[in-house]
Amino acid sequence: MTTPILLAWSGGKDSTLALERLLGDTNYRVAALVTTVTATYDRIAIHGVRRSILHRQARMLALPLIEAGIPAQASNDIYESAFASALDRARAVTSSDIVDIAFGDLFLDDVRHYREAMLANLRWRGVYPLWGENTAQLARYFVDRGHCAILSCVDTQQIDAHFCGRDFDITLLGDLPSTCDPCGENGEFHTCVHASPLFAESIPLTRGERVLRDARFQYVDLIEADRSYDQAM
Repeated sequence: MTTPILLAWSGGKDSTLALERLLGDTNYRVAALVTTVTATYDRIAIHGVRRSILHRQARMLALPLIEAGIPAQASNDIYESAFASALDRARAVTSSDIVDIAFGDLFLDDVRHYREAMLANLRWRGVYPLWGENTAQLARYFVDRGHCAILSCVDTQQIDAHFCGRDFDITLLGDLPSTCDPCGENGEFHTCVHASPLFAESIPLTRGERVLRDARFQYVDLIEADRSYDQAM
């Protein structure tokens, strides 16, 4: 028998790689995706990607999506409460005995310890399919495997704002400064996956408005090319 598991889905490359790893592991059955959404902006938290793109990703993966809605600049307490509620709802729509949730974390011990403490309080277990792997090799594998992503957010205190909106490809990897982790694990950048061998079909995206928030984080508004919107960032 396989163990049902949730995946903390950010819509980016690391969660895509984690999903691919889980789908190839006969010990697990991915039951649903769980995503934290900033309700104030109607976007994936931190990544700044429209909720409509998130929903389309879930459809392309043919997986149920559970959202943990939080306001902008939510405290840890608010986030943890919303995440706990999402886990309860996920359990209700998947399996009453599900206790595992996977994350695409790579090497940040403090992040993993935080997750472990939160999950222990909720009587859940964390699974980390990519933990400890070489991030340069993972970044190259992502590209070589045929996954496609765009940098949706850049921390301008770590890398230049012009990287925001670029394709995550071999050229980008060669252009990143040596101080930048190839997978952006230190928060240098975040991505939105729009095509993948895991998707039923690709999601055509165009680049819209660019916004700098908190005098630090550069975002680009990614828009579904086959739909029209009037919502700004």
